[in-house]
This record gives sequence, structure tokens and C-alpha cells, in this order.
Amino acid sequence: MSFTMIKKLPSPEQIREEYPLSARAIEQKALRDAEIAKVFTGESDKFLVIIGPCSADNEDAVCDYISRLVPVQEKVKDKLILVPRIYTNKPRTTGEGYKGIVHQPDPEKKPDLLQGLIAMRKMHIRAIEETGLTAADEMLYPDNWGYVSDILSYVAVGARSVENQQHRLTVSGFNVPAGMKNPTSGDLSVMLNSVVAAQGKHTFIYRSWEVKTEGNPLAHTILRGAVNKHGNAIPNYHYEDLQFLYEKYNAMDLKNPATVVDTNHSNSDKHYEEQYRIAKEVLHSRNHSADIHKLVKGLMIESYIEPGNQKIGCSNHVYGKSITDPCLGWEESERLIYEIAEMA
Repeated sequence: MSFTMIKKLPSPEQIREEYPLSARAIEQKALRDAEIAKVFTGESDKFLVIIGPCSADNEDAVCDYISRLVPVQEKVKDKLILVPRIYTNKPRTTGEGYKGIVHQPDPEKKPDLLQGLIAMRKMHIRAIEETGLTAADEMLYPDNWGYVSDILSYVAVGARSVENQQHRLTVSGFNVPAGMKNPTSGDLSVMLNSVVAAQGKHTFIYRSWEVKTEGNPLAHTILRGAVNKHGNAIPNYHYEDLQFLYEKYNAMDLKNPATVVDTNHSNSDKHYEEQYRIAKEVLHSRNHSADIHKLVKGLMIESYIEPGNQKIGCSNHVYGKSITDPCLGWEESERLIYEIAEMA
């Protein structure tokens, strides 16, 4: 092996014991989990809006952003459930670049995985304690799940991970909704097969243990657009795409057929301002078709305090502005949430 051992990291149990959730936060999470689960089982007609920064790069700015969601959630609570994005791991196509707060608690300093694991957990806990809103995160590394398994109310598996067996089997042990994105190729059969695997029961190796799972009936799909062989973005949020996915679901024996539409990435070709239009088009399709209304359970929106993005380490660093993909700013995001509530 050519690995250089740097330091042995604490186990998830050790980190959770050192940085525990309060009794109040545990109760809030249980209530939120139940409310969100009912959307996917069809017991609730509420619509999910999974919204927040592309990457959770700064605890103060992220928690500031989430605190702004609280009064908005109160106003739309009869129609919407707002789930803040606290994405602490970032997939990198080439392996280069900022990989999230778990790798670099300070984006301008060298990686520190121990401090990163602590920073990840502390940020999630602070968000819950200050706002009562439990969050979504991406499961980029299945072995890291235990560090936040008692905190998250929603998990996404990204386009580059969805074909991986360990991701699929790990999701089968979750007790919260897990969205499986279509791969960058756009192949819906790959995405749907990942849902089949995640909903099934499995025995496999996890963190040096032989484990058994009972399957996750809340595993579902996420449409995020695709990229063709020439590198061009191909959206898959249009009416015809949603109808096609509904028909594919109907041909399969899956529990709780559902999808969430990602309004950014290849659906917007990373033109972040188009998220506003895309969200409204999806809702229009949902209102036009009873089948699509039943299938589409929510939207995923990249949003932060300031619009656009900026480079790491720039001399005129802007508080609350993305250092990865560009995001909608707060004013546009707040307005969009209210419009989604009117159409949902």
C-alpha cells in the first residue's frame, strides 16, 4: 500500500458522544422526520423545498441563512416544508478543488479531517438548536454517515455516486428519505435501479462490521439533468421528462414512487438565475397533470445570502456568497418560496 497514515480519527460514536444533540433537538428532529416522511408516503400533500448553499463553507453564514428561513417557513407551513441544505462534502469531477468543510474547515487552509468532522457536526447541531430546522446533506462518503446519522432529515446521493454499490446498500439502512440522482449520463434506469437496491434488504460489510439492513422505503429519485458526450447540458425537468419518469415508475414494483427536481446543475446548465423559471415550470407541470402532481414531491434549489459565486481567497471576499457553484441570492429565494407556496 502507498497510503501514508496521518492520524487515526475518532469513531462516529466518539464524536457523537462528545458533541451530542440536546433532548429538545432530538424531539424536534423526530417531529420533522415524521412530517417529511408523510410527504413521500402520500399521507401529506405538503411540498418539499430543499434549499440552501451549494456548499456549507462557513458556519456563521450558513446559520445566518437558515435563520432567515424560519419566519418564511412559518408563513408557508400549511403548504411547504423547508429543508435547509447543509452540504458538508463536495464531489469534485477531477478530484481537485474545495471538497467541503469536512476536508477543510477553513477553505483557505490545508485539509484537517479531524477538525472537519467536528466542524460538520457542530454546524448541523447549531442550525437545529437555533432554528428548529433539520437539514439535508449529501452522502459522498458512506463511511462518514455515522457522524451525522442522528442529525439529518434528508440525504442525497449524487450523480457520480449513484452507481456505487456501497452507496446504494448504505442507503438501505437509513430511516430518512434518501434521494438518488440520475447519473451524469442521464440514464434513468441506473437511477431507478439504485432505488430498487436502496429499498431492498441487504447484508454487507460496513466499517469493519457485517451488517444487515431492512431496506429504505423512502428512497426515491432526483432529476438533476444530464451531460451528453460533447459536454452539453441536457435538462430533464420538462413535462415530457416527468411524464416519462412516471411511466417508468409504473412499470416497476417500487414503494412510494416519488421524485425531487434539482433546479440547478445540468437542469440549469449552472445558470443559477434560471432556477426561478425552472421551479415555476415544474410546478406548472405538476398542476397540469394529476400523475405528475402525485410523483413530484419537491424541488432542490441552490441559494445563499448573496447571488452568484466567488473564488476562494479572493481579496474582496463577500460574506454569504458561494465559493463553489453560483446560487440565487436571499431576496430572490424568499420571493421564489412564496411563489412556490402559491402554486403548490
